[in-house]
This record gives sequence, C-alpha cells and structure tokens, in this order.
Amino acid sequence: MSTQNNLKPSETELKEKLVNLARVAKVTKGGRTFSFSALVVVGDEKGTIGHGLGKARDVSESIQKAVDDAKKNLVKVVLNKTTVPHEQKGKFGAGKVLIKPAADGTGVIAGGAMRAVLEMAGVHNVLAKSQGSSNPHNVVKATIDALSKMRSAHNVAKDRGIDLSKVFEG
Repeated sequence: MSTQNNLKPSETELKEKLVNLARVAKVTKGGRTFSFSALVVVGDEKGTIGHGLGKARDVSESIQKAVDDAKKNLVKVVLNKTTVPHEQKGKFGAGKVLIKPAADGTGVIAGGAMRAVLEMAGVHNVLAKSQGSSNPHNVVKATIDALSKMRSAHNVAKDRGIDLSKVFEG
C-alpha cells in the first residue's frame, strides 16, 4: 500500500519534532517503575518524512531512540510547490485523515499530530482534518499513508500514457 523506499538524505538536513511523550508506569511487587515512550517525526521539509517510536527509562534516551527509528523509516512524498497535489484520504487502524490542497497564504490548517507530519514534509498550505481516532500514533501513520498515496500530474500522465494537458481536462 505505501511505497516505503529507504532514502538516505544527509543526517544534517533532517529536522525532528516530538509529537507525543508518555510516561508509562509498570506496577511491580517493589512499587512502580516509570519509563517513557516518545513518538517523533523527522523530515527534511522537501518531501522526505519518517516517524519513529522510542521507549526507555529516561526521557532524552527515549527521544533519541525514536529519532533513530524514524531515520530508518523514511518515505518520499510528492508535493506541488507548497501544497499537496490533490485531495487524499489516509487510514491506519481507527485513525482516518483527510488532506486537501490549499491556496498560497492559507497555512497549515491541521491538528497536533497531523501538523507535525505536514510541517516536517514541507507542506506550507494545506487543509487537513483528523476524522477517526485522536491517538497520535494512528494519526501520524494515517497522515503518512495519505501523503505516500499522493501522485503528481506528471506521474499520472506517464502511467496512463497520455499528454500532460489531458490530465487537467479530465
């Protein structure tokens, strides 16, 4: 379903954004043991995006693990200047998202977890709505699913074997 080709942009280009940090308590005979779970999104703001999950006893260690995991799961997405090429729905588990292109100057109209993914992908003008679960893990994965389904007009014309101008007539 998603075209996850492992890309290798230089490490310095990738920016990271913490989406969710959760303190998890494990109750044992000796009391409670606390650990942390971090959800991070990385991207170069030019169409490459990845997400990762890290778990550790320390906050900074869990974030670092999440960043390392995100760098292993990079996906290339198609952008049309500063917006997305067309309307697209994405789904992961109970998380459903709708992404629509917007005119210049609109900005990123999206909620927390979706906003982080869209900003790291380099989308500056978009209308987006999370329609299902508000669980940040599912929303991030559904957003990346929607972005990875995007196709440019050039690719559509090439796949159909027609002239680029005929795609817009349609």
